[in-house]
Amino acid sequence: MESTGIPGLLLDSAPDAIIVSRTDGTITMANRRAHDMFGYAGQAMVGRSVDDLVPGESRGRHPGQRVEYLSGAHPPMRRRPLRGLRGDGTVFPVEISLAALDAPDGETYVTAVLRDDTAHREAARTSSLLASIVQSSHDAIVTIDLDSRVLSWNPGAEALYGHPAAAMIGRSIDLIIPEDRRGDEDQVRLMVRLGGRVDRYRSVRRTAKGEIITVSTLVSPLLDEQGSIVGTTSITRDISDRERAEARVQAILDAAPDAVLGVAEDGEIVLVNAEAERLFGRPGHVLLHLPVSVPLPDGLPTIEEPDQRWATRRAVRADGAELPVDIACSDLHTDTGVVTVAVVRDITERLAAEEERRRLREEADSQRLEARIQQTQRLESLGQLAGGIAHDFNNLLAVILNYASFIIEDAAGTPPASDAEQIARAARRGSDLTHQLLAFARREVIRPRPLSLNTVVTEVHQMLERSLGEHIALTVRTTEDLPSVMADPGQLEQVLVNLAVNARDAMPTGGRLTIDTAPVEVDAEHAAGRAGLPVGRYVRLRVSDTGTGMPKEVIDKAFEPFFTTKPSGQGTGLGLATVYGIITQAGGTVQIYSEAGIGTTFTILLPVTDAEAAAYVPDDSAAGLTGHGATVLVVEDESALREVTCRILTRGGYTVLAADGGDEALRLAAGNDIDVLLTDVIMPNMLGKDLADAVRSRWPGTKVLFMSGYAQPVLTTHGTLAADVHLLEKPFTSAELMRALHEEIQAR
Repeated sequence: MESTGIPGLLLDSAPDAIIVSRTDGTITMANRRAHDMFGYAGQAMVGRSVDDLVPGESRGRHPGQRVEYLSGAHPPMRRRPLRGLRGDGTVFPVEISLAALDAPDGETYVTAVLRDDTAHREAARTSSLLASIVQSSHDAIVTIDLDSRVLSWNPGAEALYGHPAAAMIGRSIDLIIPEDRRGDEDQVRLMVRLGGRVDRYRSVRRTAKGEIITVSTLVSPLLDEQGSIVGTTSITRDISDRERAEARVQAILDAAPDAVLGVAEDGEIVLVNAEAERLFGRPGHVLLHLPVSVPLPDGLPTIEEPDQRWATRRAVRADGAELPVDIACSDLHTDTGVVTVAVVRDITERLAAEEERRRLREEADSQRLEARIQQTQRLESLGQLAGGIAHDFNNLLAVILNYASFIIEDAAGTPPASDAEQIARAARRGSDLTHQLLAFARREVIRPRPLSLNTVVTEVHQMLERSLGEHIALTVRTTEDLPSVMADPGQLEQVLVNLAVNARDAMPTGGRLTIDTAPVEVDAEHAAGRAGLPVGRYVRLRVSDTGTGMPKEVIDKAFEPFFTTKPSGQGTGLGLATVYGIITQAGGTVQIYSEAGIGTTFTILLPVTDAEAAAYVPDDSAAGLTGHGATVLVVEDESALREVTCRILTRGGYTVLAADGGDEALRLAAGNDIDVLLTDVIMPNMLGKDLADAVRSRWPGTKVLFMSGYAQPVLTTHGTLAADVHLLEKPFTSAELMRALHEEIQAR
């Protein structure tokens, strides 16, 4: 360094770069920080020109600016922005302060103090970004001081509470807190200030209009630059809509014929329905938070117990009376952990009937026995409950999905349109859940068609590459000119996804998943033929992994419902049971070969069909599919869904008539020329199929399109949709509705 002695050591320890130069710009002294900042470490800067430290585009102006500065009074200059040039050619921002000193020898020396501005700019940019995030957040973000006075109030808070920021800054936060909740809120804030941790909690707030809204709030400490707590920050969002949705779900549960209990991981009851109150003789508020061992002293079934869908247990009523029940359990994953959903069915009458049936058999009174057996067949299966829930949910989802679509179309490019897209996406996820529920319960409508298994594998391949994770190597091998099979493409996709997810879980540290297809001839000597599969031509789908494998005792039970080897909360045992049901329903077979520590292979055989697979390209657009004035009679008993359906068709150019049931529909059909009857399947008083039969018998030319979220018991034979039945499944989008009507009109 070109600085010596005590003054030189002091200059070298300075945090800023210090450079002294003469009138002509020659550097006479530079400290250690200057050498580091400009990249001349190990090289002397003394003797160089300060012009070498200025980027090329400014270098030409620099000597003139120096002469102009020194020729005048040259007062000190403080913290002027500048750009510096390092020895390696990189340019960086700095702040410069200048001072000039006239020496006795007549020379003028300029002292420059430079500070690298990069960190300061980054800090300012970060602060600006955080402020922008707070201002653009849809959540209400509010900070208050230790006296509960508002310090900041973002636009999200203005939108939620209705108070402008100018009116709230400096005022007490109690203005938006109902009086009966202020003590609780004070305790929460005190706990945070004392260093305690508070999870997001549910509370209520009062808006500027005096309305009480339900909110979810997270409170955290507000710290100053020294790390001292100077207040609290709250992030709040309105959950009133969610509470209404929960109320609708509770209404559906209350309509279930069996008792339903939700049990948390610690054994506490967190959900009950109306039938549970009746069965156990306790009101809902008493059952909630009780240990499940109180009404069910034997506990809930576990996966170690015999693999049956229903397990028999004792139930104890509030009056101490015991009654026998059957219990079926499944796990529901929630934000707060795994909740075990237990369906509890009173089997007192069934057991009494069985005992009576045994006695009747001993008496050999076959007629009387048969009558008693018929009287005891009143228990509904879990699949029937699933169908009822799916019907109501799909109606609700259809309304939500299509009203969201109206907002997206009418307010395109605006924030409400973006919010509506999120609503539509959530509705589509709800639709997927109901279809999974129906598929497991064997209540899903099946639409088999000739298809190429290669096409299904290719489409699923693209999805699996994104979802399996980088630790799984996915290989797909398909055989060209593969014969067609007769199956539902959506169900085959579900089979592939279920097997792939199982394979992923069997390879937690990574591995290889291989999917391949090939034609196979099954004869009497083939393993499948010896297992009872008819001889003939088949298409083979094989899914192999390099995972942990399965022992024989697990393979023997793998396809049984609710059987799983996964820890509690990580699997319900429904995946392989659904795979087996789909493949066997399609006339095929599925076999497992596995070795512990090596991997597992699932081999699926599906019979070949002579029908040729047609190219299928889904079209989500309804562009050009207008009604051209055709008259459609809409029959739907759910008023909200009827209204949104009519609105879609009217916007699409159809002439629309609406009825809430079969009798009104027949009156309208008698007085108007109807082109298409669009009817719900399951309605009170008259089913959609009966209405369609009545219309066709009187007006044979009328075309019929059914719509339903649960049509399997009415329109199908063994779950397969008849070829002459056209069905639009709920929930449907406007594009799907317009396309289905267009195809119906063009079909015949």
